[in-house]
Amino acid sequence: MRTVTYGAACSLDGYIAGSGGAIDWLHFSHDVAEVMAEYWSTVDAVLMGRKTWEFAAAQGMGGESASNEGTGIPDVATYIFSRTLTEPPPGVKLVPADAVGFVRQLKEQPGKGICLMGGAELASPFFEAGIIDQISLNVHPVLLGSGAPFFPPQPRRTTLELEESRVLGGGCVLMNYRVRH
Repeated sequence: MRTVTYGAACSLDGYIAGSGGAIDWLHFSHDVAEVMAEYWSTVDAVLMGRKTWEFAAAQGMGGESASNEGTGIPDVATYIFSRTLTEPPPGVKLVPADAVGFVRQLKEQPGKGICLMGGAELASPFFEAGIIDQISLNVHPVLLGSGAPFFPPQPRRTTLELEESRVLGGGCVLMNYRVRH
């Protein structure tokens, strides 16, 4: 069965973007590029919500028009979960309903890992359904105070097992956890 990893860079207080979507606090380094290249070699599907997709598209990532050159992101199947989009953007598949059922079926299909990108709104139903297998955080040494949270409010306790932790450039800390189901 394929593995679903929920991951992102986040502030120490748990935000993936500051107020107004600010990402000026993110620190990029050589070791982060290596970690990302290694990770993307293990993934062939990306799940995003509409807001994350729109942000990524504005940054020049994703879809048929993006070459992904220099980003470290290989060609992957991209799925956008949205109740408001009616037409999928070029190069992606739109999932308008039953996100949990869709991901359960996707996990059963042959392939590499599945990357869940985005914030708490998209992750919430997947946490509730117990289909997130790993959590990967690149914690940045900044307190944003507000913004887009990484973790949704949890309806129940989720026990994690630390698989890796290491210090990255800029005082960031990479932490990879396995979700204990």
